[in-house]
Amino acid sequence: MKNQENTEKQILVLGGTGKTGSRVVERLIQMGCSVRIGSRSAEIPFDWNNQGTWLPVLNGMDAIYITFQPDLAVPGAVNAIRTLSKLAVESNVKHLVLLSGRGEEEAQACEKIIMDAGINWTILRASWFSQNFSESYLLDGILAGHMALPVGNIPEPFIDVDDIADVAVEVLTNDSHYGELYELTGPRLLTFQNAVNEIAAASGRAIQYEQISMDDYKAMLTKYKVPQDIIWLISYLFTEVLDGRNASLADGVQRALDRKPTDFSEYIKKTIATNVWNNETA
Repeated sequence: MKNQENTEKQILVLGGTGKTGSRVVERLIQMGCSVRIGSRSAEIPFDWNNQGTWLPVLNGMDAIYITFQPDLAVPGAVNAIRTLSKLAVESNVKHLVLLSGRGEEEAQACEKIIMDAGINWTILRASWFSQNFSESYLLDGILAGHMALPVGNIPEPFIDVDDIADVAVEVLTNDSHYGELYELTGPRLLTFQNAVNEIAAASGRAIQYEQISMDDYKAMLTKYKVPQDIIWLISYLFTEVLDGRNASLADGVQRALDRKPTDFSEYIKKTIATNVWNNETA
């Protein structure tokens, strides 16, 4: 840690029940911080689709961790972030922390809005989540023993969301991170087939990886009744982001936490211990 923790801040975690947000909330509470969860089911509800809910959750907050659902790449995200940042300034919020994505033009536009808002900011620009294999749409393929994706030999530095949460808590509680952009990746590059092979070897599961066309992938998602907006988003990420532009490592975790990021093999060990990859408990 770079500086003394400030646990007196009033911190709002938007997306406080999501992959990173729930972990950030848990860590902040353990530290004794005052935390407000931003979600539709919270005591003071927050809904990205209802701007009438935004101002009440901002009231009295010092810092905000912003995760936009479902992704900063979707239409409307830029305007939403612009409006939220304006309301945050008007509400005397002192620090905005944005979770962003690598290689997404729209995400970078949202980053600029946060940087230009006129108050303290920190950007966390993350690579593809390791936990997508255990807490999201890739889990079904693991359990089925057949992972079919429209991506070939393109490497990605998968990031453990626990690392993202650790960085988020660090920057939310220590003022020395104002004005920093941390690009967060894992410590090595793996293709999706590499990742699946490592999961299979460590878990003892037989998992076949197959590269398919984008049309076939969309048809498969439609067959499984995945909502069309989610199909659009996943298709965008596989075609626009997984084209090699992000096939490099960054040092954001090291700079923010003074430690190395978690290796994909360690993520696998943690996940095996949860039994989520056992059919009986999924």
